[in-house]
Amino acid sequence: MFHFLMKDVLGSPAILVGLFALIGLLLQRKSFPEIVSGTLKTVMGFIILGGGANILIGSLNIFGRMFEKAFHIKGVIPNNEAIVAIAQQTFGKETALIMLFGMIVNILIARLTPFKYIFLTGHHTLFMACLISAVFATGGVTGVPLVVIGSIILGSLMVLMPAILQPYMRQVTGTDQIALGHFGSLGYFTSAWIGKRFGNKTQSTEDIKVPKSLGFLRDTSVAMSLTMVLLFFIVAPFAGKTFIEKELSGGVNFLVFSLMQGITFAAGVYVVLAGVRMLIAEIVPAFKGIADKVVQDAKPALDCPAVFPYAPNAVIVGFLSSFAAGILSMFILPLVGLKVIVPGLIPHFFTGAAAGVFGNATGGRRGAVLGAFANGILISFLPALLLPVLGSLGFEGTTFGDSDFGIVGILLGYLIKWLS
Repeated sequence: MFHFLMKDVLGSPAILVGLFALIGLLLQRKSFPEIVSGTLKTVMGFIILGGGANILIGSLNIFGRMFEKAFHIKGVIPNNEAIVAIAQQTFGKETALIMLFGMIVNILIARLTPFKYIFLTGHHTLFMACLISAVFATGGVTGVPLVVIGSIILGSLMVLMPAILQPYMRQVTGTDQIALGHFGSLGYFTSAWIGKRFGNKTQSTEDIKVPKSLGFLRDTSVAMSLTMVLLFFIVAPFAGKTFIEKELSGGVNFLVFSLMQGITFAAGVYVVLAGVRMLIAEIVPAFKGIADKVVQDAKPALDCPAVFPYAPNAVIVGFLSSFAAGILSMFILPLVGLKVIVPGLIPHFFTGAAAGVFGNATGGRRGAVLGAFANGILISFLPALLLPVLGSLGFEGTTFGDSDFGIVGILLGYLIKWLS
């Protein structure tokens, strides 16, 4: 029962968001049809978002395998899901308790302080709870003290990170109705900060002018398809016809397969954007009930694709800039005595794209490029610096990918070392 509640209910973002929408609609005393419709559409929006993300991840995984084969890359690949799966075997109970009480601490802080953010990205809550329990356990903190301290830290982060980003989030969305609840916040904040200082917000990525004959490129889906097809076509010959047709495509010609994967990627982004639009349309009015009755002026803090519809061109600009920084970092890391971090396409896409949107909001095209590039540097160096903290736990083969996990893990690791 406990496992069912923590992993299958609270650990499932779609159900978690749907529960908050249901509570919000009930508190507003909406009619039965409105409650059913609002709750189901909220869950559906998140499922559509997740479906699009899975399409994207499938295409990116194939591109990643081609890229590794083409350029013979070896190193540590950051993967949140992989490291959490390993850690759950040892710290499963502690992680679940920290997650549950961390969410309660989040609501208490939102109710009692001016920071009115309810963090709704359930899987990131689970990942951070896992990181906290693993790092503290290595320092000898176990049992009730581990759960109490871990819950307070997690609940505080669930409010603090959206609060830090909110001034820039208002510039992205043009409203104060939603917040960003994703533990890549350090990268987004850095991107927006760099964009503000080195960019020009009047030259937005969304206003890029193209000749009339290339007017079709104004359609984001078309531009994204062509960009990704080009990337696949560049990498595919290096990976080799035999490798692709034998290992990846099931015998389909390697160029046809590459073409389809590039378009599949763009289709995934299209589905993500549709899901986000439906989700925001339902969750914002539903949250009014919580804002009025439980946590006054509460704001839902949503997953990072929530910002994608506000600057679709910045999404692809941010991804490519972050990935370029990941490739550059791969060569610099061993020169400064750190392990090679292979640029993971999934963290570079999701956090790079969101960083691009934030950089664009404060600094236009230059802000999107420079800000997302800085994000790429962060999610390359922070996982490398986190490795020694996690290494003693037997996680040498992988590490957390997003920036907040890196900085929180490193700080907690050094704090425990200093106190012991």
